[in-house]
Amino acid sequence: MNTPLRLSPIHDSLQSLNGVWCDTNGMPSLVTLPGDRQSVSVLGIADLSFLTRFGVKGANATQWLADRKLPIPDRPNTWHPLPEGGIIARLGLTEFLIEDSLNSAIAPQLATACKSPPAKVYPVLRQDLALGLVGDRVNELLRQTCSFNFQALSLGDRPVVLTNAIGVTVTVIPLDIERELCIRIWCDRTFGTYFWQTLVQIATELGGGAIGTESFL
Repeated sequence: MNTPLRLSPIHDSLQSLNGVWCDTNGMPSLVTLPGDRQSVSVLGIADLSFLTRFGVKGANATQWLADRKLPIPDRPNTWHPLPEGGIIARLGLTEFLIEDSLNSAIAPQLATACKSPPAKVYPVLRQDLALGLVGDRVNELLRQTCSFNFQALSLGDRPVVLTNAIGVTVTVIPLDIERELCIRIWCDRTFGTYFWQTLVQIATELGGGAIGTESFL
């Protein structure tokens, strides 16, 4: 049996679930779970850590990304979609998070190019726990776990929120997908098990729970 190249920060927690798995980007990912359809409509949480991502920062990072024809957000705490899916988020004046979709491979290309970066361009290793939340009761979970008022945001502005949830520093992007609120969350992998288990417990209390990746993407 081949050893996976990568493991999700919550791999052990996911193994306790009775679902269907597949290998994506060299990482075992939980594709479907019994009850996905019901959880998605109420409140579903999917592990998306298998998506490839890359970070870069520094005074020349903006120009370095622009030279590669990427759509650069014009102000901090906003994001843009990538041409073939995925996102580029501007976390500050000079720091960026790039995450691919299943159909794009920009992050690995940037990581390769950044092995010999120009002056004032610094790669940032991103091994986050990445989650996706969807369902009618997403806002209820956010109210229980975070003091930030996400309902006051205009999703058309493509906001990126850096805040705390259940004591963990998180990066959050709310999305409007076919008029349905979806939430993307990233946090340090060292908090992964605690963060996942706490959110899933709350989601279960609200009538939802963990879902497979196919129910979110």
